[in-house]
Amino acid sequence: MLKTLGAQIKEYKWASIATPVFMLLEVAVDTIIPLLMASIIDNGVNMGDTRHIYIMGVWMIVAALFGLLTGCLGAKYGAKAAMGFGKNLRAAMFRNIQTFSFANIDRFSSASLVTRMTTDVTNIQNAYMMLLRMAMRAPASIICAMAMTFFISPRLATIYLIAVIVLGALLLFISKAAMKYFDRAFRRYDDLNESVQENVSAIRVVKAYVREDYEKKRFSKAAQNIYDVFVKAESLVVYNSPLMQFTVYACILLISWLGAHMVVSSSLTTGDLMALLTYCMNILMNLMMLSMVFVMISLSLASARRISEVLNEQSTLHNPKEPLYDVPDGSISFKHVSFRYSDTAETPVLSDINLDIKSGETIGIIGGTGSSKSSLVNLISRLYDTDTGSVIVGGHDVREYDMDTLRNKVAVVLQQNVLFSGTILENLRWGDKNATTDECIEACKMACADDFIDSFPDKYNTYIEQGGTNVSGGQKQRLCIARALLKKPKVLILDDSTSAVDTATDARIREAFAKEIPGTTKLIIAQRISSVQGADRIIVMNDGQVDGFGTHGELLANNQIYREVYESQTQGGGDFDEKGGV
Repeated sequence: MLKTLGAQIKEYKWASIATPVFMLLEVAVDTIIPLLMASIIDNGVNMGDTRHIYIMGVWMIVAALFGLLTGCLGAKYGAKAAMGFGKNLRAAMFRNIQTFSFANIDRFSSASLVTRMTTDVTNIQNAYMMLLRMAMRAPASIICAMAMTFFISPRLATIYLIAVIVLGALLLFISKAAMKYFDRAFRRYDDLNESVQENVSAIRVVKAYVREDYEKKRFSKAAQNIYDVFVKAESLVVYNSPLMQFTVYACILLISWLGAHMVVSSSLTTGDLMALLTYCMNILMNLMMLSMVFVMISLSLASARRISEVLNEQSTLHNPKEPLYDVPDGSISFKHVSFRYSDTAETPVLSDINLDIKSGETIGIIGGTGSSKSSLVNLISRLYDTDTGSVIVGGHDVREYDMDTLRNKVAVVLQQNVLFSGTILENLRWGDKNATTDECIEACKMACADDFIDSFPDKYNTYIEQGGTNVSGGQKQRLCIARALLKKPKVLILDDSTSAVDTATDARIREAFAKEIPGTTKLIIAQRISSVQGADRIIVMNDGQVDGFGTHGELLANNQIYREVYESQTQGGGDFDEKGGV
């Protein structure tokens, strides 16, 4: 874990080294000042030597200014190192998340990833700053001050030593007791962020169903859970202060009482007694700081483990050692393919799939909800890997290709269409960043998107809000299809991507595909028979298996499921799940 996190310090190593150096210099100054003060009292005030008072006073001013300078420099470089460390952690996590497969992403909730990149990183960078500054300053100051007290009076210094041992043990016990609550708190943060994320993204649904009160209660519960955990933790940590104050006052009373007797007996000077009292505050206050550092580190350990999980997570998908960078054609074959999303799943999602699809064919895929239609096509672009068997595209196993090359040639328009904030042109150029405006227009014409784009005042420069909230579902689908077409793919997969458009537009899109991209293999997942009956062949999925594969006429004659669905839709206008879709 430490090695994983430490690797992200990178260019801030010098700032990380400079900070403790300046802190140690500040400690040296803090150690010297009480000695100068003692000298002023013993050799200046008591002796009536004004010159000595002035000389020592000047040295105290110089020491104080030097201590101020080193403290400021330590704070400056500490902030630079900590903030830079936090920046690098966020960047490293984001880069690694981009390499994740769908299987990796399924392990983490989006809310959890957001918490790790915000709250957890903030905790780490705050702890790192305290490590560089307080964790270096406090122990060094305690050691130096303790050494000076033993130099002045070993008898009185023993009081400090006993106080440090007892107080340190108590503070350590409190900090360890609070740590378990901090671990629990971050899991509660995930629930809170998830509540906020879901509410904001689905705010239209919330309002449509008048569920604001329910969402408020849900959020309040998540917030209350965090409150309860932190109250328990802080109710323990709060004992640090009274214990500290009790120890300080006890030490001052003992030192003053014993020291006064020693001054009277001439075994201790007044200046040394003042120095001892100064060192008392120095030792115990730094011990308090050290306990707070320990609490912060305890708090950050949970965050460190969560961040390390993301940084150490390895994608389940990897490029081969010598990948192929060319997809010859759009032919697709499934050879005894079985697949499950989790190793612990008892039943496979796909079982012994065998298919042969020629390049340029239009293939319809139909099946009831949960029949694994999307799972089937996800294997083609290698969003997941098969458990057994192989998926072959262009005559080669998909695991032999460079993944970027494969995904550029196998374009997928997913069920959940996503548009990003930016203009229509900027969204379209996700398919091809170098696409000209004319190419974008041509792709939109094939996707039947040009008509509504031209109706906008700014046309192709119309700004799309985050998530495409200012366009309809059908418009969003057509823009996503156009974006996929700009990739000029060998295989085009439409995963129920025309469900929100009317049947006439759906037919126009399919007609454009047949005319403009005849060499591209087209796989169309749909619930409507009308969307696939014109395909060269149709796959009927049922419970993770291929129940039928043939033309519309062949399936009507030979496949019961297809025939029942066709009859239900042509007679009752239902979708696949209305009847017979099992």
